[in-house]
Amino acid sequence: MKLLRPISLLASLLMTMAGATAQVSLTPPAAQPPASPPAAKKEAPKPKAPTAAKKPAATPTPTPAPAPAAPLKPVITTKPTATPAPSPSPTPTFDDPNVDNVYGAYQRGLYKTAFDLAITRAQYNGDAKAMTMLGELYANGLGIKRNYAKAAEWYQRAADAGDREAMFALAMMRLSGRGGATNRDQAVKLLASSAKLGNPKAAYNLALLYLDGNTLPQDPRRAAELLRGAADAGNPEAQYALATFYKEGTGVPKDIDKAVRLLQAAALADNVDAEVEYAIALFNGTGTPKNQAAAVALLRKAARQNSPIAQNRLARVLVSGLGVPVDKIEGLKWHLVAKTAGKGDPELDERLSELSPEDRAKVDAAAKKWTGTAGPTANK
Repeated sequence: MKLLRPISLLASLLMTMAGATAQVSLTPPAAQPPASPPAAKKEAPKPKAPTAAKKPAATPTPTPAPAPAAPLKPVITTKPTATPAPSPSPTPTFDDPNVDNVYGAYQRGLYKTAFDLAITRAQYNGDAKAMTMLGELYANGLGIKRNYAKAAEWYQRAADAGDREAMFALAMMRLSGRGGATNRDQAVKLLASSAKLGNPKAAYNLALLYLDGNTLPQDPRRAAELLRGAADAGNPEAQYALATFYKEGTGVPKDIDKAVRLLQAAALADNVDAEVEYAIALFNGTGTPKNQAAAVALLRKAARQNSPIAQNRLARVLVSGLGVPVDKIEGLKWHLVAKTAGKGDPELDERLSELSPEDRAKVDAAAKKWTGTAGPTANK
């Protein structure tokens, strides 16, 4: 089912405290330009189970790395960067549908039916879940014309009735100014109430506000507490963020083993940033037994999910043949793909220049095919 579209809480967050995450690098090239964050994917209004809703955390902008030695050294290292501000996760409408007719219609994409059923239950039964559903339908324009003001009204009624998902949704609207004026104080209270009722997304986003230091006083320890609760509840964005805290000792004692366990959990939940960093840990045997084959498999997965960092690291591994057979064509293809996203690498540029004209043409064709810029002939 289509869930609440995530609202970027801290799009302009620039952390001033010590870095809470470590950006991974494979013998980083000299003075490479920072990678541009990938464009957000548009979500189709396709119904799906609400508990599966998540959003990958935003890829942190890598810091320019120190100049390497002349030869290509296929050794994975880590380099600290600033704390990322991962985007908040979307919210499910129902915690426990219990074969609910409203939810069932919503899940099947019968939004008008869901609206009709929900409006009856909300008006005559005072059903908080039905009110939250109405807020969801109005907020996303499903089965009815989008109307943020009405969405906010229904979310408010559901929140007053104690629904934690409505509290979270309304908080996000108050932070963004949708359906009414921006009201950060009310948003904080709503997030705190929702988090207290066990909503991991609310705890995660409240933690971001404690890191931001604008809406709330900057408090890394309080942020870490909130992230821990959300991470324990299985929120992958919180697991990844808390892992970076443990890696750098921000708000918690530094603990690489805990960081890697959290990275593993987030990676299993398909958090792309966690996949990359857990791959680095596996490759180096940091906080976990070394397993280069598994590391390369994770890098491939993240590269195919359009992570420029994973694409660059995979390129270096394939070109060097460390942990996998040498494959310069495939490796340099990923180098060009990463380069289009701003993740340049002078050393790999040099390796590319050493190819024969025939192999260079193969690399160019493969990269263009992946990026969708190949002509009809090249795609054959």
